[in-house]
Amino acid sequence: MKAIVYSKNGHKKKEIVLNPEIYAARVNKRLLELVRNAYAANLRHGTASTKTRKEVRGGGKKPWKQKGTGRARHGSIRSPIWKGGGTVFGPHPRSYYVALPTTMRKQALISALSLRGQSKSVVVLEDVKLDQPKTREWSQVVKRLPLDGKRSLCVVKAFDENLKRASRNLTHRVHVCEARDVNARDVLQREKLIIEQDALPVLEARLLGHSKKVPAEKSAQDAES
Repeated sequence: MKAIVYSKNGHKKKEIVLNPEIYAARVNKRLLELVRNAYAANLRHGTASTKTRKEVRGGGKKPWKQKGTGRARHGSIRSPIWKGGGTVFGPHPRSYYVALPTTMRKQALISALSLRGQSKSVVVLEDVKLDQPKTREWSQVVKRLPLDGKRSLCVVKAFDENLKRASRNLTHRVHVCEARDVNARDVLQREKLIIEQDALPVLEARLLGHSKKVPAEKSAQDAES
């Protein structure tokens, strides 16, 4: 699968081949559904709480005698059928956490990236470093890319302070995250995917376990010897 590399000015620089194991793999839609629901569940606080009849204040005295009044018999004004009474089967604080195995997370991310790759929604950006931490500068970079005004996810190798500050006000248009933190839910929530060129090997190493060893620079003493 091929993708065009764009500069920050929106110019086409070159064409590269993306790893088909990540961007052209078989899309497991069932897995994507399970993982997306799990991520959403893990974001829930689970703090909703209601009071049962024993927790509502008052209601200790029988409102009227059992017989002789002509009215229905009641034993407490905090019965669930009374206004202000307790709640039956109401929510109580609980954990909605769903454990996801690492392999499942990786396969879901590969399926999500492949889904974007097969729909030609992947844009590779040559460099994302900004000269100033200005939202206007980052906004201009985004406008020059072929995103068609759609919500996008930008995956970078690592945050620099300028980009971190400049992108905070544009998260509704372009959400920026590091390659080590991106997940399937992030990709599925946005229609377009921007990937920094330096982030491609990071994603490959994370998802496929490939680590490219970069040769260390020789010192002056080693060069002389």
